[in-house]
Amino acid sequence: MLAVIDKEPTAVRRRNHIPGEAGLWLLLFGDMTVFAVLFGLYLHARSQDPELFASSQSELNANLGALNTLVLLTSSLLVVWASTCMRTQQRRRGVLLLVGSMALGGVFIVIKVFEYHDQIASGNVPSTNMFFTYYFALTGLHLAHLVLGLLALGGLAYLLRRPDDEEIPEAFFEGGACLWHTIDLLWIVIFPLIFLVR
Repeated sequence: MLAVIDKEPTAVRRRNHIPGEAGLWLLLFGDMTVFAVLFGLYLHARSQDPELFASSQSELNANLGALNTLVLLTSSLLVVWASTCMRTQQRRRGVLLLVGSMALGGVFIVIKVFEYHDQIASGNVPSTNMFFTYYFALTGLHLAHLVLGLLALGGLAYLLRRPDDEEIPEAFFEGGACLWHTIDLLWIVIFPLIFLVR
């Protein structure tokens, strides 16, 4: 008599696997919805006064925005590699990758603070005009998310420092990684929207 196998092969389970917890995805989709509304409001305001937005946008340093994009994309890649290390029990390497990712997050913050200082020194503050209201609101809200993301990465690094015989909750780890990737994804939208699109 043949035994009935009721489990899917590991490769199939992995391919159909949704990382993280369902509750986290609700939070992330809710957060992305808030940003989508803000993006829509920004585009509407821009359509009402395109000349003001274009002239204000020309005062931004797009090179710093591009550098920050590269920094966050590299940081996300390190988190992907750290996730692989978690699954393959290469915990020490995973910790180093997460620390590298956090360091790049710190670089993003330093560049952003320098950028803010530059704008404020030039007299561009949130009350200057609608463009700078949106510029500071969108980038500031993203920056706050990034700080929370750094705390999450720190938590993941702490998990990977556990002894090898202690299990790491994979869904929790994946959730933290997804949070970081979502923060990066938001920046990938914010950068061209604020710095490049005319």
